[in-house]
Amino acid sequence: MVKKVMDETNTGFMKHIGGLSLEKLDASNFKFSVVVKDIHLNSGKIAHGGFLSTIADTAMGTVAHVVSSKRCVTISLDVKFISAALLNHTLVGKVKIQKKTNSLVFTTCEVFSSEAVVITASGVWKIL
Repeated sequence: MVKKVMDETNTGFMKHIGGLSLEKLDASNFKFSVVVKDIHLNSGKIAHGGFLSTIADTAMGTVAHVVSSKRCVTISLDVKFISAALLNHTLVGKVKIQKKTNSLVFTTCEVFSSEAVVITASGVWKIL
């Protein structure tokens, strides 16, 4: 059963770049989507790396918050840029909880366009 979660993905800074639609698939797997808009493009007319990093950070951080039931902050974020995302592409991301301890959450993320993997990311979140 897919359960929709996350109002936080559409508030604060994220509301300025369009927000995310995030769904919980099971205890450790989540899915999100976002459409690349003109405001997300760099001067080369492809999705800006900062935008791509932000959606991965927001999705993984929100998932860390959901699984820990507490506020979490990013300790480490590693992003690999693999291919370009273009205007009006719908990006679909998959977030997986790799491990949760009493104080940390370890996650991975893959973001796809209809054509290819756009980025992969991993991170560690501190549970506050």
